[in-house]
Amino acid sequence: MAHALGRLAAAAAGHWKRSLAIVAAVLVLIGGASAAAGGAFVDSFSTPGTESQQAADLLADRFPAQAGDTATIVFAGDELRDNAAIAQTKAEIERQPHVTGVSDPQLSQDERIGFLTVQYDKPAQELQREPGQRLEAVSAIGERAGLEVSRRGPVVDQAEQLAAPVGELVGLAVAIIVLTLVFRSVAAMLLTLIASLIALAGGILLLQFGSAFADFPTFAPTLGVMLGLGAGIDYALLIVGRYREQLAAGDSVPQAARTANQTAGTSVVAAGAIVVVAIAGLLATGIPFVGRMGVGSAIVVASVAVGAVTVLPTLMGAFARRLRPRRPVLPSRGFERWAGRVTARPRAAAAIGTVILLVLAAPVLGLRLGMPDDGNDAAGTTTRVAYDRLAEGFGAGFNGPLVLAAERTDDLAAVKQRAERTPGVAFVSEPTVSPRGDAATLTVIPATSPQDPETSELVTRLRDTLPAGVYVGGATAMLDDLAAKIASRLPLFIALVIGLSIVLLMAVFRSLWVPLVSAAFNLLSIAAAYGVVVAVFQTGMDVPIVSFVPLFMFAILFGLSMDYNVFLQSRIREEYLRGAGPQESVVRALARVGRIILAAGAIMTSVFLGFVTDPDVVVQTIGAGLAAAILIDVLVVRMIVAPAVMTLLGDRAWTLPAWLDRVLPRIALEGEPAPA
Repeated sequence: MAHALGRLAAAAAGHWKRSLAIVAAVLVLIGGASAAAGGAFVDSFSTPGTESQQAADLLADRFPAQAGDTATIVFAGDELRDNAAIAQTKAEIERQPHVTGVSDPQLSQDERIGFLTVQYDKPAQELQREPGQRLEAVSAIGERAGLEVSRRGPVVDQAEQLAAPVGELVGLAVAIIVLTLVFRSVAAMLLTLIASLIALAGGILLLQFGSAFADFPTFAPTLGVMLGLGAGIDYALLIVGRYREQLAAGDSVPQAARTANQTAGTSVVAAGAIVVVAIAGLLATGIPFVGRMGVGSAIVVASVAVGAVTVLPTLMGAFARRLRPRRPVLPSRGFERWAGRVTARPRAAAAIGTVILLVLAAPVLGLRLGMPDDGNDAAGTTTRVAYDRLAEGFGAGFNGPLVLAAERTDDLAAVKQRAERTPGVAFVSEPTVSPRGDAATLTVIPATSPQDPETSELVTRLRDTLPAGVYVGGATAMLDDLAAKIASRLPLFIALVIGLSIVLLMAVFRSLWVPLVSAAFNLLSIAAAYGVVVAVFQTGMDVPIVSFVPLFMFAILFGLSMDYNVFLQSRIREEYLRGAGPQESVVRALARVGRIILAAGAIMTSVFLGFVTDPDVVVQTIGAGLAAAILIDVLVVRMIVAPAVMTLLGDRAWTLPAWLDRVLPRIALEGEPAPA
């Protein structure tokens, strides 16, 4: 593989005009296919085989008028009965596009808080931002009359999303600064950035095209950009760093591109493959939207990895000798001294690094899964005000109703009576029968808030109490079912991801111990990232962690951590094969690639931190967790633990049992086998 990538790079750099035309043609082809046949991203959070999904399917099939999303307009004032402003607001909303109905005003007992429920004909993501913006405009009617008017619901959430790509812009700004500092060359910075963005664009277009054949969630492009931007720049940074090193040594442009792709490029392909395996492994959960999210992200990561070894050499030829450093690229004295200290006392360094990881991971023992809702929004936002007012006027459980979906209508009075007698129930609505009379739905208002564990216990009690054919659904029930489904599949998923990654690393490095210790410390760094997320969001902000977030984080982080592992280990192995001893090979490798790994980690961290600006708390959690993990992995694992452990392993690090060597496929990084 290494020689093939080398020949590809030499040809692309030597005939860059022809290669650039091919790159442009491929992008146009993918873009045309995406525009002509690409589908739409959808939010289908189905969890097959669960009771909440049975309830949702029954409602979708027999209550088609409620197929779209809703919005709630909340009013607060001294006297709301027969209020003219509320009546005028209702009339204005009824005339808006896509509105199929507006409920009559519902008032609290003291008549100081009321609300209107607006039903739409389509899901919020299909309606985009305009309906929510129209609701904001019509709210001025009540405000002019002296009422407090607030809004919540999926349609409102859609309008509140940031239109500007703040996260991406923050990441790009930091990447420009870091790349310029590392290379001390504007040309090298532009080469790295342009190649990464071209590959990322190709990945997003492929994802758009793929949406015609699979229902990728609307969050898939956001996650794809988050991962693709960071990984793409990291991959390009590693290859360009090696390319300029070869140019400084006197190589021609094609020869430098060949060597860079044979070494760093092969490492990038191996690292990208592990990321793809880890993220696509989410299919093993058996939850459709989780698996498709993983596949969508894997498509983008695979694209940026392929782009790094194809588009990048093409641009190397285009930029030619403008990339040649003005002075020789020497090993970093600072990283050389640091590596010397770590490898001089490897046991102490490994122990210190492990203790740091364990301390950071400690908060994960208090992990509490749940679903953030409008009650977790910033104070003063319209969704938070609406949430607080509804809880004040109608009870804590009003913001998280449960839905009872009944397949039969012959004993609804008994169903209602059983539900009312269940401990923890504050109110049960009268049954609503479907248009064909073959199903019914009842709304149950819990006495506790949506995030209260008592509400989850109520779901279990209702399921134990109600007769067969009556399904308990709603957001809380669906979240509980999702968490249970994830817990049942988690051991299989973790075993699959770790197992495949270890096998791939064994094939690449021809080593038994390097993959095993890499996996072990990856798990520790992921646990540390979980601890940071729990400490910041759950403890510091009182925001529960969504059940699928740790799952996503594991898949993404295990793959991305292996990126830096492959970058470092491949250079250690290269130095070892050149004749350096175990300790010396670690010192030389860190002196050569330590600065690159640190810069790559800084860029990846900044890209992920940029997504903390997103109003969606789930995106915030994932962004902060990934940023913390990369920072921990680079500073603790790659700079302390990995060099220490590699020194302790000594020559054993690069040995492989003969029987395993015969079984594994050979994916040599430099085109020659490791010593036996």
